[in-house]
Amino acid sequence: MRNFSSYGPINTKLNYYAPRKRLIQYAYERLTGQNFEEGGHYITVWAPRQTGKTWIMQQVMQKIKDSGEFDVGIVSMQSGKTITTDADILDLFVKKLNKWFKKDLPAVNSWQNLSDLFVKKYFKKPVILILDEFDALGEDFINKFANEFRDMYLDRQNESEKPSEKKACLLHSLALIGVRSVLGIEDVTGSPFNVQRSLHISNLTFEEVKKMFAWCEKESDQKIEPEVVKNVFRETQGQPGLTCWFGELLTEGFSDNRMKKDDHITMKNFKKIYTAATDLLPNNNILNIISKAKQKPYNETVFELFRTDEKMPFRYDDPDLNFLYLNGVIGHEEINNRFYAKFSCPFIQKRLFNYFANRLFRYMGTLREPFEDLSCVISENSLNIKKLMRRHEAHLKKNRKWLLKDAPRRKDMKIFEAVYHFNLFRYLSDFFGDRARVWPEFPTGNGQVDIVIEYGTQVYGLEIKSYTDETGYKQGIEQAARYGKQLGLAEVFLILFVEYVDDRNRKKYEQEKIDDKTGVQVIAVFVETGKWDMDFDSSGGSA
Repeated sequence: MRNFSSYGPINTKLNYYAPRKRLIQYAYERLTGQNFEEGGHYITVWAPRQTGKTWIMQQVMQKIKDSGEFDVGIVSMQSGKTITTDADILDLFVKKLNKWFKKDLPAVNSWQNLSDLFVKKYFKKPVILILDEFDALGEDFINKFANEFRDMYLDRQNESEKPSEKKACLLHSLALIGVRSVLGIEDVTGSPFNVQRSLHISNLTFEEVKKMFAWCEKESDQKIEPEVVKNVFRETQGQPGLTCWFGELLTEGFSDNRMKKDDHITMKNFKKIYTAATDLLPNNNILNIISKAKQKPYNETVFELFRTDEKMPFRYDDPDLNFLYLNGVIGHEEINNRFYAKFSCPFIQKRLFNYFANRLFRYMGTLREPFEDLSCVISENSLNIKKLMRRHEAHLKKNRKWLLKDAPRRKDMKIFEAVYHFNLFRYLSDFFGDRARVWPEFPTGNGQVDIVIEYGTQVYGLEIKSYTDETGYKQGIEQAARYGKQLGLAEVFLILFVEYVDDRNRKKYEQEKIDDKTGVQVIAVFVETGKWDMDFDSSGGSA
């Protein structure tokens, strides 16, 4: 019986998979060419890690091989990652070709002789070459290879009157596979490889994810609730590696929590494996994404993406956005014919939120005194969220100097909005300990942050925003009401972070409002963070 696999290219005989026929056909047509005699295209194939690039191109290669019209090969350049000399990289390239095509190709002593490998002396048919992990090479090698491939392409175009197999250079087409659009924005000298077409490997659609789980359900007789599949797609947005990882955990379990073959897979199972995937289990894809997101200067863009007051325009030629996009940290969304950056999926956003919250606020200080009476905040059956927020505000003010001493700051030296969200989450988690369950939610994957507290039989929803102006306040009320309705709650809290608020405005805005559309009561509460210049002395240095 098949299983789900998220470890490298899938095996179609052993693993569940999405056929991705349209993508495979598109790549096949680009490489073979719309007209065989004219030749194919030289293309780049790119996407973040674990999106199925290699597997798709393996299927394309097999389809080309089955046609019988080409000599086709796929070789990985990953082992060239540490090579530093021209001679060694050329030697590696020739050895890779020899091994794949079972040839005795000559040594190449200079870049200008690279085209000598693809001639009638060594190949009887036009050649289609697929180079995997091409962007593992150093930038200088990438450019040198690209320059020669471009010359080969142009030489073939100059012999347009000859059929493909009669041209001096037999390299009919070429595919370069990498996590980034090879020779794009990072090549400061300008790309010499301007003959290529770009093929982006997109995430799985909901229908593709749904069919994979239906296939599993039919083959295994393991009933899977439809809501489980919906939540897998919502949290992963069809990212192939993460989708299959969740499929593996749901159908097989983990550690001592193994699934039996006749067990029904319910939302209870999903919630358990989701918690384990968030807090317990390692995943190389996620670890790589975190390693990219925490790097400077890219971490500043990540912090800005947690802003609740405005969206960040997405521009591919922005180097920071480009880096985060091509490494799977962010994606983009279209709203009214404009594109905005967003986290690539809610699960990745949650993992990043947890990482930064725990990293920045590993120690929160004293949150309660040993004999303090907390009955006004927490009783046996309920919580007073408003007074709980007052406690958090007082703790933040009292400990601000050391608590926020190393907090990330914007160019204007103000602390990133996200830092206060991280701080609140850590405060609530530490304050309750095992007495309540506290977790963040990200319904949209962009900006909106919610914190849920489950205490006894009660669930409390906290919509987190920064106060900007009255318009934003009103929008926040409506948004919080929709969120409350989504949770099935009669009331929800809108927590508004602001540098300073006086008593008059507290009284004006800290109101309980019933939303006309949803009937949900929204209770607004300010949390005063203090002005940013409180952290600096009069000379402009850190206090």
